[in-house]
Amino acid sequence: MTTILDFIGFLVVLCPLVTLTIIGVTELFQHPMSERSISLLTKTNMVIGLLASLIVLASMLATGSRQFIVDCGNFGVLDEEHYHFHIKFLFDRLSIPMVIVSYVLVGVIGAFATKYLHNDSGFHRFFVVFAMFLLGLLVAFLAGTIETLFLGWELVGLSSALLIAYFHERVGPVRNGLWVWTIYRVADAAFLMAAVAMHHMIREGDFTGLMGSAPWPEGTSALSGWDALLVGSLLLVAAAGKSGLVPFSGWLPRAMEGPTPSSAVFYGALSIHLGAFLLLRMSPILDDSPFLRGMVITLGVTTAILAAIVSRVQSDVKSALAYASVCQVGIIVTEIGLGLWYLALVHMIGHAFLRSLQLLRAPNLLRDYKSLENAIGGRLAHGSFGVIERLPHRWQIATYRFALERGYTDALLLKLVVNPFLSFFKLLDRMESRWLQILSSDREKQ
Repeated sequence: MTTILDFIGFLVVLCPLVTLTIIGVTELFQHPMSERSISLLTKTNMVIGLLASLIVLASMLATGSRQFIVDCGNFGVLDEEHYHFHIKFLFDRLSIPMVIVSYVLVGVIGAFATKYLHNDSGFHRFFVVFAMFLLGLLVAFLAGTIETLFLGWELVGLSSALLIAYFHERVGPVRNGLWVWTIYRVADAAFLMAAVAMHHMIREGDFTGLMGSAPWPEGTSALSGWDALLVGSLLLVAAAGKSGLVPFSGWLPRAMEGPTPSSAVFYGALSIHLGAFLLLRMSPILDDSPFLRGMVITLGVTTAILAAIVSRVQSDVKSALAYASVCQVGIIVTEIGLGLWYLALVHMIGHAFLRSLQLLRAPNLLRDYKSLENAIGGRLAHGSFGVIERLPHRWQIATYRFALERGYTDALLLKLVVNPFLSFFKLLDRMESRWLQILSSDREKQ
């Protein structure tokens, strides 16, 4: 029975991998599948994967098990004693709901995309990246080790950047895709540093070694106070970059350059919650560092307030929905900081469904708005700032400017992070050129 259940658990991750492989290989050898075949293959694997995840859930409920592990062993072993890349999938109360939600939403939006992108020149490319995204998402949600989580984390980031730049014949999407990829690099660097620090502290990247064998959320961190603060702070930076928290919120409206289906499933429903999921998975670390818990709460509250203000001055509906998503994620992070683990999980799931519906409806929203105005014979009332409207006029203008500039987060990142890095590497380039000139002149003299 265990062997069969292991296979069913592995099937949950295998289904999107099969979709990615078949569509990708046929494209690689210039024998693309028809749109109908791609649609059928995608829907079939979605149904099989969803059924497999439901079977695992039913088995765990029937046996009263709180967690189920599928261990795939070590891969790419560098040093068996000190370091190995361990692939392990963990089914528990945190991962199973997110896997089921992922299959349902990705399946629905995938079916929508087959109609939305019908006869589009990038139809095949979209579904290759779409399958890559689902694979990365499932690997991240089911990860039982920090290495497995990072693998899924990277696949999600790569597929996100590729779909933002989906309309690559235009300058805007490509520029915004590169910007998002740059933000993701910062988050990934923090993630890698946390993984290395974790390996140094507990000699492994297994979550059971970090948080004990107790099922989520009852685990106890193996880190001391200062170690927990270091690893937790790095993971908080990684989560902030991936989920668009302050000061990285500015990448989310840029991500709306991609097709509507990818905007709905990525930045409205699933990818936007990956940082919050990381904090939930590592939640026992928060119990070991009250200061870290305070950092999480402060970041969540700041993000929610900023996003709530900025969303009210956006000129297009997708950007407004993007900042509305950031606002909700900020509230979810605050709930995590307060120790409300299950409330944060339910909030993530409910928000994912709501935002997916809103983003799929976004293309028709303006037409519906005009229809309502024609029906009532007048203009609909616009939203307001509420409390801000009661402020002095000068403060209202300052607040509006602050919101219109999206909290100046992009400008600060450019000034404090991007430009110093560019200047530093330009300096290195000039030094290299001078050194090569010196070497070449010495060789000519000889």
